[in-house]
Order: sequence, then C-alpha cells, then structure tokens
Amino acid sequence: QVQLVESGGGLVQAGGSLRLSCAASGRTLSRYGLGWFRQAPGKEREFVVGISRSGENTISADSVKGRFTISRDNAKNTVYLQMNSLKPEDTAIYYCAAKRVFVDTSSVHYTESAYDYWGQGTQVTVSS
Repeated sequence: QVQLVESGGGLVQAGGSLRLSCAASGRTLSRYGLGWFRQAPGKEREFVVGISRSGENTISADSVKGRFTISRDNAKNTVYLQMNSLKPEDTAIYYCAAKRVFVDTSSVHYTESAYDYWGQGTQVTVSS
C-alpha cells in the first residue's frame, strides 16, 4: 500500500506560480510511475502530466504544455508539480497518483484506470 498526500495548493493570481508536492509513505516511489490529475467544478477528472518510473520520460496535456512540469525525487519519496503562468481555467482540485511498474520503466501513463493509488487532492484556485 502507498499513501499519497498532496500539499502546496492555494489561491494565486493569474500569471503566478505554485509548486505542488505529493509525499508518499508505505512504499518507495522509485518503483512507480507517477501522475498528476485535476478536477474542476462540474467537470470530470482529467490527466495533467505524468512521469515514467525511470524519470526519463514525461507527458503533458496540451492545456498545460510549456507551463507545468512534473519531477520526482526518489530520495525524498516525493513527486512535484511546478505550475507557471497559471490561468483561471487551471482552477481545480489536483490529485497525484501512483502506478506500480514492474517491467516497462520508461512508459508514461495518462489514463485514470492505469493508476493504483491516489491522494486526496489539494485545491488550486487562480483568480483573474
């Protein structure tokens, strides 16, 4: 079992930045692919960005490409989401997720069903 806890959310003005953290306990994250998803009010949860278990590959949704960056620190058992140039439409609850990876360490997964563990989310609100 992996427990994931997100932090770093809050209220920020448009154009600002935030860095979200997701700390894991129970297992080492080095064996997992990782991802960030978000859910805006009245909308379904959507993929934001993911990173392979090896850390060599990332995939970003078109809506955040060039603005959001995912990174991982296996020594700290933590994954980060750096969000720059924030827009009001980025307002959502942000969730981190972990997927057990046994063989294909270079693939990035972007579907909800691929992930095994989820955090409880952190609210990000971007004011105009």
